[in-house]
Amino acid sequence: MNFRVQPTAQVDESATIGDGTAVWDLAQIREDARLGGNCVVGRGAYVGPGVRIGDNVKLQNHALVYEPAVLGDGVFVGPAAVLTNDHFPRSVDAAGRLKRGGDWEAVAVVVDEGASLGARSVCVAPVRVGRWALVAAGAVVTRDVPDFALVAGVPARRIGWVGRAGVRLVAREGAPGGWACPETGTRYDERDGVLVERV
Repeated sequence: MNFRVQPTAQVDESATIGDGTAVWDLAQIREDARLGGNCVVGRGAYVGPGVRIGDNVKLQNHALVYEPAVLGDGVFVGPAAVLTNDHFPRSVDAAGRLKRGGDWEAVAVVVDEGASLGARSVCVAPVRVGRWALVAAGAVVTRDVPDFALVAGVPARRIGWVGRAGVRLVAREGAPGGWACPETGTRYDERDGVLVERV
């Protein structure tokens, strides 16, 4: 066992925790959840049953990741961000009876490699956040986010592009559809609303 769990955290015995992962105070990791290596689960964070989380993921304080979410390697989930799982949320059914686990079908939020969800953002399932995308603080994501997209607002809309460093890309002079990262110099090409990283 090469991971660290604070005494006040609750980790179900059926959960899998990768090497080097730290689970902080009052966090809860439910049954059959699987966390990769070198993750950080902040104070009061919640990871639902069967959630799959890759390596080097950070869940900041009070982040709520409901099943059946899937988070790729290097994902960042900001403080108090929420990944929902019910497309038609109701406490009771149409007859007024309390709904139980088998009375609804959970739907997933999928966050691909390197993407970041800002503080208090909400991803309304079912939705996918693409590779290295950046969701602004307080945004409400109701539709899929393309790779490298910068989205903000309620509902979230694309307002630009970001690179792997998380810095907003700038247009390349004399290159229609061309973008570059001012920090790393990496170049990108935009075609039909899709951004492709140059290799």
